[in-house]
Amino acid sequence: MNKQRKILAINGSYRAGGVTDQAVSGILDNLKALDVDVEHIKLRDYPVEFCMNCRECMQQPGDSPGRCVLNDGMADLVQKIENADGYVLAAPTNFSSVTALFKRFSERLAVYGYWPWGKPAPQFRKDKMPKKPAIIISSCAAPGVLGKLTYGTNRNLKIAAKTIGGRVVGSMVTGLMSQERAQQLPPQAQRRIKALAPRLLPSH
Repeated sequence: MNKQRKILAINGSYRAGGVTDQAVSGILDNLKALDVDVEHIKLRDYPVEFCMNCRECMQQPGDSPGRCVLNDGMADLVQKIENADGYVLAAPTNFSSVTALFKRFSERLAVYGYWPWGKPAPQFRKDKMPKKPAIIISSCAAPGVLGKLTYGTNRNLKIAAKTIGGRVVGSMVTGLMSQERAQQLPPQAQRRIKALAPRLLPSH
């Protein structure tokens, strides 16, 4: 019997029920219909503290993530990342980049780097490991194409995906998402979501 595939979504939106929540839930609902085990982590509800930049986690050699000195929910989240077969990484655009919620999480991904004292630069622990598929999701007030070209949101999401050993197999930037207080995903975004979800499966 084939092992059930597990997909982990990490969502850096502040707003419950906003367009980022809608997009991530849409991807996961499509995957559940394909008998995939999914989990949706909303960073606004998750106990992740700020990185202290002590680099203690980066002194430990090996392909596995280093151990952080902070006692919060990040160790549990790193284990979920390690156990997953693929990822959905999502954040809306705030001040031309990812939210502070997602940035705080991504700084804690220092555990995925090996950087002993005396070395000029870190090494990615997952560089030589098989890559896991990842989809990145973002939104912005500007038109989507302009947001993708101008803002740093997608770049930050891609860096996070690479750091944890992911390979981006698809992305969606939904633009003009500040027109209404209770903004809904437009039909074209919903169609894009349906097309993206299967890319996280082995046959794609």
